[in-house]
Amino acid sequence: MRNVIRAGLGMLALAGTTVAAAGCASAPSTPGPAPALVVARGVAAIEPAADPRPLGAADTALGLDVLRAWCAQYPRQNLVFSPSTLASALGMAYLGARGATARVMARVLHLPAAGGQPLAAQLQARWAALGRLDGPGVTLAASGQVWADPALPPLRGYLNAVATGYDAGVAQAPFSTDPRRAADEINRAISAATRGHIPRLVTPDMVDQVGWVLTSALYMDAAWAAPFDPNQTSPGPFTPAGGQPVTVKYLNGAGFRFAAASGWSTVALPYRGGKLTMTALLPPSGSGTCALPSLTTLRTVTAGLRASGSRAKAGAVSLPKVSLDTAGPVGDMKAVLRRLGMGPAFADSADFTALSPMACCIGFVQQAATLRIGEKGTVAAAAAAVGMLSTSGIAEPRTVVFDRPYLMLVTGTSTGEPLFLAMVANPAAS
Repeated sequence: MRNVIRAGLGMLALAGTTVAAAGCASAPSTPGPAPALVVARGVAAIEPAADPRPLGAADTALGLDVLRAWCAQYPRQNLVFSPSTLASALGMAYLGARGATARVMARVLHLPAAGGQPLAAQLQARWAALGRLDGPGVTLAASGQVWADPALPPLRGYLNAVATGYDAGVAQAPFSTDPRRAADEINRAISAATRGHIPRLVTPDMVDQVGWVLTSALYMDAAWAAPFDPNQTSPGPFTPAGGQPVTVKYLNGAGFRFAAASGWSTVALPYRGGKLTMTALLPPSGSGTCALPSLTTLRTVTAGLRASGSRAKAGAVSLPKVSLDTAGPVGDMKAVLRRLGMGPAFADSADFTALSPMACCIGFVQQAATLRIGEKGTVAAAAAAVGMLSTSGIAEPRTVVFDRPYLMLVTGTSTGEPLFLAMVANPAAS
């Protein structure tokens, strides 16, 4: 067993995740003035144009895997997170991995078989596509950052890789000497990136003695293309899995595209400008809280929503107003990722030497996210952090009533990048 020091990495601004390294904690330091950030950047390569859609599919597959594993651990609980943000934080860790560790992470992240320059080009295209989602009626901001202890600067090649794929630089944080200040600095940056929706992603105990923290954050404020009439909002029953009916407030509207496949009923709720879409997915009746579509079924029903003719019809919708938050212990993704097969990346035998010769393994993965859905639109935020240890078709129009557990997926319309994914087990528990 190697002598290890905890380290963390990761941040993005919509719904979030944190990965941190485990290790011996030291006593919290005395609070003091925050240190000034020292930010450096690698050299971003200008990669040839690439199609970001394969990575959108990969991130969607990761999101469904996480949701399935998480629901097995926390049945009947609401969950909201950002597959895009989680994939970004873990993706920055992946760029520092080598050998068997890299192969395990690539498998769990559903990364294309071809790595190297082809992957760098796809990552760059994916990040650029996120930046183009901003527009009239939609505010969307994504950010990535590497945080390093002053004594453990990342390798120049790693900084070039994260600058190319994630437009990320490196900031100094005193993990080994003042973990409270380091946590405060990271949390201030995440809070700013998420417009105050995620004020605290990491704690001093998480980052105490870590070497690096990789963060990814995402923020979205998007107006519906067709707002719901507040006068039509009305109470109605909702039946949680295995529970008694509760009363929730429903948004009611008509003229939305509807499709069905394999027993799943889906409604597309576009945002202004057409660059973003929320897809609400109602599982077959009696399928339970943890019912999830396969990636093939999801592709089929979403393709049906885009189809012309009889496969997609205009229908009405009754959708609960929700206010979801995921943070704290429930936001700990380490057990979920272990369940998905990423355990070797958390072991002291992991290989992250492309990050630094002193890098050991992943210590923690933490995510936090918020999602508010109302008559005017959607406001959501997420952040993720990875902590790294160091060594020293229905034909007739119909109303779809989401009156039992269902899913919500917010995607980039052209790329399929999954910005937010939510399981609503009980809207009354928001």
